Amino acid sequence: MMFRIFSRAVIFCLLPVCAWAMEIYSTGFQDGDRLSSRYTCDSDDTSPELKWRNLPDGAKSLALICEDIDSPGQVWSHWVIFNIPASDVGIGADFPRLPQTPGGAIQGLNDYGRIGYSGPCPPPDGGPHRYFFKLYALDINLPLDNNAVRQDVLKAIDGHVLAYAQTFGTYSR
Repeated sequence: MMFRIFSRAVIFCLLPVCAWAMEIYSTGFQDGDRLSSRYTCDSDDTSPELKWRNLPDGAKSLALICEDIDSPGQVWSHWVIFNIPASDVGIGADFPRLPQTPGGAIQGLNDYGRIGYSGPCPPPDGGPHRYFFKLYALDINLPLDNNAVRQDVLKAIDGHVLAYAQTFGTYSR
């Protein structure tokens, strides 16, 4: 496995030779910076715009998981979306909370038990939490429905990940 660092984001290549480096980024925040409150439970609770580039050849679909790795007790998922067409170049801001999108992507259940994006809502007495947006390029479409949770997606992608990229923002109250 090879990896490279771009703009503080680590990009992994799971293929023997990497002539490209898949990237994910946002126009709403810089990698590692504080998230705007509009992406959180303290304001509009809308999803940020996300874009990606340099997908590997053979990618059939993408999966995106947003998770708080600093949540007390467990990693907390804020967004589970999969079967994003590999031809897509991103997800617009304020992405609709639909079980299946017009483009065919399926949104599973986050750890709030809701379909779609639910933004950061850390405890007010803690320090900043890190919210990772993890993008997986896959060689298949996942045989899951909108009742899938993060663990279901991670199990289903095992052995099918062509490339992986991530970006993250922080938030505290």
